[in-house]
Amino acid sequence: MNLKTKIQNKKAKIAVLGLGYVGLPLAVSFAKVGFYVYGMDMDHDRVKRVQTKKNYIADVTSGEMDRVVDSGHLSASTDFSLIKSADVIIICVPTPLRRKYTPDVSFIVNAVKTIDQYIKKDTLVILESTTYPGTTRELILPVLEKSGMKVGKGLYLAFSPERIDPGNKKFKVTEIPKIVGGIDRASGNLSKALYEKIIKEVHLVSSADAAEMTKLLENSFRIVNIGWINELAMMCHKLNIDIWEVIAAAKTKPFGFMPFYPGLGVGGHCIPDDPLYLHWKARKYGFNSKYIRLSADTNSHMPAYAVGRIGEILMKNKKSLESAKVLIVGVTYKKDVKDLRKSPPLRLIELLKYKGVSVSYFDPIIPYLKIGTLDMNSIELSAKNLAGFDCVVIATDHTSVNYNLILKSAKSIFDTRNVFGLLNIKKITKL
Repeated sequence: MNLKTKIQNKKAKIAVLGLGYVGLPLAVSFAKVGFYVYGMDMDHDRVKRVQTKKNYIADVTSGEMDRVVDSGHLSASTDFSLIKSADVIIICVPTPLRRKYTPDVSFIVNAVKTIDQYIKKDTLVILESTTYPGTTRELILPVLEKSGMKVGKGLYLAFSPERIDPGNKKFKVTEIPKIVGGIDRASGNLSKALYEKIIKEVHLVSSADAAEMTKLLENSFRIVNIGWINELAMMCHKLNIDIWEVIAAAKTKPFGFMPFYPGLGVGGHCIPDDPLYLHWKARKYGFNSKYIRLSADTNSHMPAYAVGRIGEILMKNKKSLESAKVLIVGVTYKKDVKDLRKSPPLRLIELLKYKGVSVSYFDPIIPYLKIGTLDMNSIELSAKNLAGFDCVVIATDHTSVNYNLILKSAKSIFDTRNVFGLLNIKKITKL
């Protein structure tokens, strides 16, 4: 049975390398429709959690995990020699930054070296990790062809960017259109056929390079627009104009405008890091992407800007930063999502502590912080506790927070997420 037939009949065995926010939902999705999936990760804790059906990703339900593990369609292991049995290998490893503007593709390199030890003939390899244009062709292809296999003749290679939006209940992994680009036509067609088993709309582009660039266009579009709206928020503060009112008015236009909202910056993996992969690659070709760098710098400055604004609020109440008690409400990078990766509120806490401020936090989904230099527990949100703070900062607008209690009990509020909307009360200061 050739690979195409195996995919069509769901007989192809799939190895997913990396069981994080991208890999686990993908592995579960393929297992749900009948494929046998090996989930592989170097993290023993993750592997044990899958084996014992203890879900750790919000985009996978416990019921889904139970069903696919109990049926045997999903298994997890730290033994990468299982790649020998795989017909399809999907790479979902991290792609962080080594330094602010320098990609770290070491996880991809290590994954490919491991694959090269065990890969058999007639195998499809797909990279999903976000990276710079040319990675699949320049970095992965030469390693895999060293074994003597050639693309289109026993080896198939493609890139298909992940489009996971953590916590998005409307658009889950199987409901988001999929982009696929192969190193050759056969690789692209096989990848398209595979993803069509779990995703309704699969869009095939001409090359892996085009697919890699598509993902970076999407994320660069966001970092630039978030950077612009953050800059505009700072400008509006100087001009004594309500940025939130301006955005609400602008989005009444039914064409030519898409609303973005200011905040403490950008978090997670995609928006802070991915566009800088493109910035780095462009510089290799003598092109300087001013928009990406300026936007990244603007967004990373927002926690420091917020410290200044908190200082202004305290000064009005005849309080200095050094003698103040400040409560941060919400510490995740995104509303209602239990994810602290590069979360701007964490940076805000660090900066306030550096200034000598007594900082506490409340987050309904993060009971404690033990990350970087921070070792804190979430306080109880009570009228008594709120009254003891000189300023309460709404950093992340979780749905389950009692904002009425905050409004009633806090001395002053710095609302960076516009949770209090049109309320015009002296104690509330908007970003």
